[in-house]
Amino acid sequence: MEKRNVGKSGLRVSAIGLGCNNFGWTLDEQQSRKIIHKALDLGVTLFDTAPVYGTNGGESEEILGRALGNRRKDAVVVTKFGVPLDGTGKFNTSRAAIMQEIDSSLKRLNTDYIDVYMLHWPDPATPLKETLRALDDIVTAGKARYIGCSNLSAWRLVESKWISRTARLHDFIVTQNEYSLAQREADTSLLPVLEEYDVAFMPYAPLANGLLTGKYSAAAPAPEDSRLGRNMWNLANRYLTRDKLQLAESLGRFAADQGHTLIELAISWLLSQPLVCSVIGGATRAEQVETNVAAGTGWRLGPGELAEVDRICREGRRGTPS
Repeated sequence: MEKRNVGKSGLRVSAIGLGCNNFGWTLDEQQSRKIIHKALDLGVTLFDTAPVYGTNGGESEEILGRALGNRRKDAVVVTKFGVPLDGTGKFNTSRAAIMQEIDSSLKRLNTDYIDVYMLHWPDPATPLKETLRALDDIVTAGKARYIGCSNLSAWRLVESKWISRTARLHDFIVTQNEYSLAQREADTSLLPVLEEYDVAFMPYAPLANGLLTGKYSAAAPAPEDSRLGRNMWNLANRYLTRDKLQLAESLGRFAADQGHTLIELAISWLLSQPLVCSVIGGATRAEQVETNVAAGTGWRLGPGELAEVDRICREGRRGTPS
């Protein structure tokens, strides 16, 4: 498994990461453990979780901590803060909340440090300087090695860098945002900021919540047992549109012409982006981990292939079939 640097930090992670949001929710502990161990055996080192992952919250962290066991040293654990488990739906990144959350996550993960502690969602009610000062204390205390952010807009990320620089605080080394061949808003807004400030990128939803698996078609209804078929979180309203289905079909034809699958194209394209340090892929079966890893260790798109993919995506945004 290829290892990549996380920005300019000394942290290295596997090019394919494992998203742990299914653990303790759609998967029980036994099923989750099989997936975690399969990932470790295949060379995956990055495991991405959060307190809110699970039926009641906390289950994903607990399952991951128990499954890693004495292999904790082989893993880079990313967990998050800022989404309370009280069910209110309000974000809280205040100092008091962070200090409580970090200790709870450490206990659930059965570890004395977190590799990357990540702001999950921006909290408009808390000054960003307060959040960054608390995170600086957490890193200084050794409870986290590095800090990162998720779902921040480009201007908020710039603000965080300015605060960290002027106040001499630890800064965000990596961000997680949605990014895929079907969702490329980051191209014009976020990626230039990441390049300017040496921030690494861990894109999530690399398969556009299933759209880029090749199992959806404009000519047939979505499988009822699929995430998009059930329209979870209204995702089908975003992804099962005529334009996006046509885009997926066009990309699938291009991949097939090169002797590859649409999944291989989706993951290989992301790994061709210079700022991407790891692609976060979820799994509900051990076989899906194998598929993701295989997709990330084989095909590397050349300049001509990348240009053709960009052309297909541009035409897809215009609603023109390729």
